[in-house]
Amino acid sequence: MNVLVTGGAGFIGSHIVKAFMDAGHRVVILDNLSSGKREFIPEGVKFYQRDLLDPEIGDILGNEKIEAINHHAAQISVRRSTLDPEFDAKSNILGTLHLLRNAVSLGVRKFVFASTGGALYGKQREFPATENHPCCPYSPYGISKYSGEHYLRFFGENHDLETVVLRYSNVYGPHQDPLGEAGVVAIFCQRLLKRQPLVVYGDGGQTRDFISVSDVVRANEIALTPGCSGVFNIGTGKETSINTLSRLLIDLSGIKVQVKYEPARPGEQKRSCIDSTLFLSQFGWKPKMPLEEGLLEAFRYFEKNSV
Repeated sequence: MNVLVTGGAGFIGSHIVKAFMDAGHRVVILDNLSSGKREFIPEGVKFYQRDLLDPEIGDILGNEKIEAINHHAAQISVRRSTLDPEFDAKSNILGTLHLLRNAVSLGVRKFVFASTGGALYGKQREFPATENHPCCPYSPYGISKYSGEHYLRFFGENHDLETVVLRYSNVYGPHQDPLGEAGVVAIFCQRLLKRQPLVVYGDGGQTRDFISVSDVVRANEIALTPGCSGVFNIGTGKETSINTLSRLLIDLSGIKVQVKYEPARPGEQKRSCIDSTLFLSQFGWKPKMPLEEGLLEAFRYFEKNSV
């Protein structure tokens, strides 16, 4: 199958590209390299350095005879979305809409959309949250992802387009960017390697549902198959506090640093955890990577590729 992976030079997208290639698909990458890295692009893969709103998107889809799109290109910073919601909307709403319109006009049959669980459900009422949990995003980032889901549903219902939404929990692993506003695992690994204190905001009791990128990739492989459609949570269903995470990484790395507590950041969720039973029941997927093993894998990656 000819598959376009947007954001294919980024953290999650680069792993998906490799998995699709290993499965025998012909992969084309579209990435503007604003956060992706050229070194993550496999040799011989067709690569277009373009924005999602580039007027040549349709030509690319047509010339490459794209049959399926795996859409991971996005503005992913919650903080930036708050400071510049127009920029966030331009990328995540208008960019996704532009891609969808071109996809249906050129006969693309499958569209897989990377969404978010934690940022969508807001202050959770149930733990873990199912797909039926009320969506009440606190940030423009969550709002833009939710808008993307609605556009996907609209185009899926009104065109011959099979659509899949994957709502991720907190993904971590190799290729994650430890600079700027990134995942806490990547940030902690980088600070450990620099022998710097691990900074925890608030009391560290806040929880997240940490899932390895390898498990997320397997979910995307399933999502690409014909007959898979719908909205699905992709997480472990297990809560891990930031205090526990910091202790695990200190122990696994063997590097002793202090944990420094700073005032809680406004609007930060206290607890976040999602239920993936629906995807398990329909397709047999479940997370395989134990947290400690995944954290050690991530740390060893950053140890070899320290920024």
